[in-house]
Amino acid sequence: MSKLVVSYGIEPKDMVREALAAIGAASTINSKDKIGIKPNLVVDQPAALGATTSVKVVAGIIEYLQSAGCHNIIVLESSSIGHSTARAFSVCGYDKLAAQYGVELVNLKKDKTATVTTADLNIAVCRTALELDYLINVPVLKAHCQTDLTCALKNLKGCIPDREKRRFHSLGLHRPIAALNTALKSNLVVVDGMCGDLTFEEGGNPVPMNRIIVGFDPVLVDAYAAELIGLDPSSIEYITLAEQFGVGSADLKKAEIIELGTDKHQPVPIPTSPLARQLSKYIDARSACSICYGSLIHALARLKEDRLLNQLPEKIKIGQEFSGRKEDGVGIGACTAGISCNLPGCPPKAKEIVEFLRANITPVASFAAASSPQ
Repeated sequence: MSKLVVSYGIEPKDMVREALAAIGAASTINSKDKIGIKPNLVVDQPAALGATTSVKVVAGIIEYLQSAGCHNIIVLESSSIGHSTARAFSVCGYDKLAAQYGVELVNLKKDKTATVTTADLNIAVCRTALELDYLINVPVLKAHCQTDLTCALKNLKGCIPDREKRRFHSLGLHRPIAALNTALKSNLVVVDGMCGDLTFEEGGNPVPMNRIIVGFDPVLVDAYAAELIGLDPSSIEYITLAEQFGVGSADLKKAEIIELGTDKHQPVPIPTSPLARQLSKYIDARSACSICYGSLIHALARLKEDRLLNQLPEKIKIGQEFSGRKEDGVGIGACTAGISCNLPGCPPKAKEIVEFLRANITPVASFAAASSPQ
């Protein structure tokens, strides 16, 4: 199970189908299974704002399942406290999805619960989730204001009632999240990494990352996701706890990672996020692709949190127009191999960029003065 498939591109429905085929998902599912697809619809906002699972990702999953003879499929969710799941289903396009593919939408806010005892905690879990034969966890890759990362493990919090969500916060989130994943197993994880938020789980600073990540182990998926947005997996307590509880392994060194998508070079869209626009002032981008650029934006967001942005010696070079050029400066990605201080990779993870920039920071007052304030 220590395998991940990462698909790059701009057509999420096709990317999902290809990734699921590459990892052999159909071989792990019985056609008679009751299959639940759990997206992240934390709020009633379109996926383009960086908070919610794209309906195109879920459409790709359903098409793959139905082509494999699986037709007993539901989509289940409970939005954040104070937000309407029914409205989220409508705003995010899931009502139309259900009608098109003949699947049922289940609003877990209306569901009955059962108490499960695990990891020394009693947890109320929605019965519909517990009664599934096969659970497909479909989170968004994004940052979180309290836990730093929200991805596969934390996404199952949408399978508990609101009163339990409140209690999770009173317990500090990390331990109950890890414990929940021992009681409710993700059989398959499909991460919507097309567009996630830089800093906040409810969106507002979206950054295109243009990738889909598929795996069977939610701990491994989250460890990989953490590095993608510039975090050390060991710094996220619920990942470490989930590994200790036997949910999975966070050892990326032992993982087999398969990459799909020969054309990674999709152009960078004009940043619409206020924070992304601010961070873009630290970048010299010349025909950069959105995948590599997205990693750099996440890395700069982590440096901003540590108040290190104004210590960057100059703008960071990135993009295909730097290919074959030899010059001084700091360059990110394989295209800038000729830059005197270069981090290779196509694309590099944000964690790698953070570590590289921290190691090569030399304060220059003129650059700090020319850049926007932190």
